[in-house]
Amino acid sequence: MAVQIAHINKSFGKQQVLKDVTLEIPEGQVLGLLGPNGAGKSTLMKILIGLWQADSGTVGVPERIGYLPENNPLYDQMYVVEYLQFMAGLTGISGSRNTEMVNDLIDRVGLTPERHKHIRELSKGYRQRVGLAQALLGDPQLLILDEPTTGLDPNQLVEIRALIRELGKDRTVILSTHIMQEVREMCDRVVILDHGEIKADELIENIPDLEQLFHEKTYGRI
Repeated sequence: MAVQIAHINKSFGKQQVLKDVTLEIPEGQVLGLLGPNGAGKSTLMKILIGLWQADSGTVGVPERIGYLPENNPLYDQMYVVEYLQFMAGLTGISGSRNTEMVNDLIDRVGLTPERHKHIRELSKGYRQRVGLAQALLGDPQLLILDEPTTGLDPNQLVEIRALIRELGKDRTVILSTHIMQEVREMCDRVVILDHGEIKADELIENIPDLEQLFHEKTYGRI
């Protein structure tokens, strides 16, 4: 199912955060929301997952959605496998299906060596993998990732980017970032947001110079 976003507006007090945002994202596409801090990226994502309500406009999303928030809140005192089994149980996945799904996800996101560690013992990169595994519980048709590589070291960046690209092969992925290299390496398409408005919407293959486009559309800001 395609993601359909039509004429979304959102304000907080006197500040309008999203202005008539309209997008259609086909199934199986990795879309990057690129923009400066405060552009409206996280607000749009929270509307898509139903956490916030738009002031006006409509959204159409698949039934199964996975979400990785920017801060990736985890229960540090729990073991990796214990945490994922607990979260799977909260979504109604029980018994042997719970065990099988968690084991499969641990293997898929590269957590097998860390599965019996406490989450508090994990590096930032492995914590992000736990968050991704949690977001994939229930096999979502749409995966929404808010700044998924924030704070990672260079080696972790390479691994997480490759993992997200792999995940995008069989589901729709929307990720937010303010880093142009992230978009080039992970996304099929980029939407540039600035001050809550769509300034550009292009397939990556059609953009000869993403940096130039970004600076043009955001009035020279980085």
